[in-house]
Amino acid sequence: MDITDFYDTFFEEAEELLADMERYLLELDVDEPDNEQLNAIFRAAHSIKGGAGTFGFEALQRTTHLFENLLDHTRKGELKLRRDIVDTFLETKDMLSDQLDAYRNGNEPDQEAFERICQVLQQLALEEIGQDLESGAPSAAVPQQEPKPEPEPTTAASDAAAAGQRIVSLLNVGEKDRLLLVEELGQLGQVVSHGGDEACYEVTLSTTVGNDDIEAVMCFIIDTDQIKIRTVEGEVSPAESQASALESAPPSTSVQTAAPAPATPATAPAKSAKSDGAAKGKAKAKGGGESTSIRVSVDKVDQIINLVGELIITQSMLDQTVSEMDNVANSALQNGMSLLQRNARDLQESVMSIRMIPMDFVFSRFPRVVRETASKLGKEIELVTEGESTELDKSLTERIIDPLTHLVRNSLDHGIEPPDVREAAGKPRSGKLVLSAKHQGGNIIIEVIDDGAGLNRDRLLSKAKENGLPVSDSMSDDEVWQLIFAPGFSTAKEVTDVSGRGVGMDVVKRNIQGMGGHVQIMSRPHEGTTIRIVLPLTLAILDGMSIKVGNEMFILPLSAVLESLQPSREDLYAMAGDDVVLKVRDEYLPVVAVHEALDVPKAKTELTETIAVIVQGEGRRYALLVDDLVGQQQVVVKNLETNYRKVPGVSAATILGDGSVALILDITGLHRLSREKKEKRRPERKPALEALTNEELET
Repeated sequence: MDITDFYDTFFEEAEELLADMERYLLELDVDEPDNEQLNAIFRAAHSIKGGAGTFGFEALQRTTHLFENLLDHTRKGELKLRRDIVDTFLETKDMLSDQLDAYRNGNEPDQEAFERICQVLQQLALEEIGQDLESGAPSAAVPQQEPKPEPEPTTAASDAAAAGQRIVSLLNVGEKDRLLLVEELGQLGQVVSHGGDEACYEVTLSTTVGNDDIEAVMCFIIDTDQIKIRTVEGEVSPAESQASALESAPPSTSVQTAAPAPATPATAPAKSAKSDGAAKGKAKAKGGGESTSIRVSVDKVDQIINLVGELIITQSMLDQTVSEMDNVANSALQNGMSLLQRNARDLQESVMSIRMIPMDFVFSRFPRVVRETASKLGKEIELVTEGESTELDKSLTERIIDPLTHLVRNSLDHGIEPPDVREAAGKPRSGKLVLSAKHQGGNIIIEVIDDGAGLNRDRLLSKAKENGLPVSDSMSDDEVWQLIFAPGFSTAKEVTDVSGRGVGMDVVKRNIQGMGGHVQIMSRPHEGTTIRIVLPLTLAILDGMSIKVGNEMFILPLSAVLESLQPSREDLYAMAGDDVVLKVRDEYLPVVAVHEALDVPKAKTELTETIAVIVQGEGRRYALLVDDLVGQQQVVVKNLETNYRKVPGVSAATILGDGSVALILDITGLHRLSREKKEKRRPERKPALEALTNEELET
């Protein structure tokens, strides 16, 4: 039996347990630690240790074993927490993550780092509790409750108890998993007998380990509600078995308890549960007889989304064909197509929701970032998160983490003042950083808000002039704030390991635009700054506006469209070279003729006969000249680079109802392409212009 088949499950379970462990560690109050949190951290380490032992990941097993023992002393009050001790625990968690990644990639963990973290944990134990973690010797006598008088057991029961025999029942487990589990149980003791069917397969095990260790070995292969452990006296549930498990645990586990509490979640082992809330969910699922969720590969979900996209395209083709038929003669077909359209749309929304995950997936990473960055900067920061349940496409949540991390660190470094400066200004010594998320139409709005000093307009303009950027004192505040996204731009007085090199903010903006979004900045002096990220909910479906240029159909992202109008002759102004601008309410917008940029034949060339679509990209507005506006529709996005190649001015493609392909335009790319073509045409007239200039100079 190849045990590596179950590696992925273990890695995913362990990764989630480590994420919960970090969250609980960051939430701990070192003066009055919450027992529930301490027990949750302990159980996470214990579960990972059990799985690591099952799969033979020795470094991971030993590290979690030492960490688990130290956590056990902590939750019993024998080790008093301090901030530096919590930092050591966080460092250990990071080491566990590194070890997990190494095993995931088929490598051995860094031996030097492994030995160092083991030494750190051992030294901490010796200094704080005067005990070696490897010895497993109790640090203090633990009072035990007097056992209640019980009826004299039968001879068979006494023999079984003395031998440490347990009957492990496997419920609804397939043959492949059964054989693997029997093999793994054999590592914990002697398998006396095993047999049964898929509904209930029983393994009699003679062992000295406790029920929680038995369950820890099995929980990465099957679910906890598929496991029943009992002795001859009767069935023992996981929570009820803890006291006996702790008594029978080998010295190496170094697990002790002051008083068993069978039904208390704070002391019940969680194993595959990801948190206390998840543990309660497991209990509910167990009582109902079914699990409420399944683990599915993202690749499978993507495949389903692609197939649903093809179904929507096919439905659109059929709908267009039916719409051209006689409504009276084909009324039944028309009704059927209407029903198919509704069902296809509902199916599309349901499938898309599978990829949607809450923003808590992103926000949960930032307590650690804020804690460490604030510590380096010597600042006091209160982090507040809002809208954690707001959902976003999984692919976008993974891509937004890095840009958001840079924005948070930038707010902590440049935005929020040091405690003494804040106090002198009449502010609380502790700064406030807010991360919020909310839905707005077809977009998600993510904001990074600080109550710091705000952006300094004069300082930004001065620095921009030093860097040779084209700026003027008449620029609007919005334009000045956007200067922080210029490449190499930084107002830091000195370079630190947090910021100051002028690298990053331009990448942040570029990455967000690559996700189909944009960045807005609002700032008020001495009150703080708000950086707003606007993103589409998903990249698989797009709300677009269909436009026609010549005989070609194109799609504009609806989120980029502001308005449309018929340009008049008096609102068009010729600039140097071939440039033309359109005046719209006292604002002069660069004109981009789509037919010129993309070489579309048979398009309208007279500017006053075209339609100007006012769009926004990279914080600027443009006037796109098109022939006609066809309508608004939702389209399935197809990656053009994957299926063809990268095309300048085009971000993706889609298939229309008539089966034709329509290109989805990239606003900023289209403007860039238009300027490049104009630049290529200008050198042809350059000699004549130079001659004229020289002649004028001579006269």
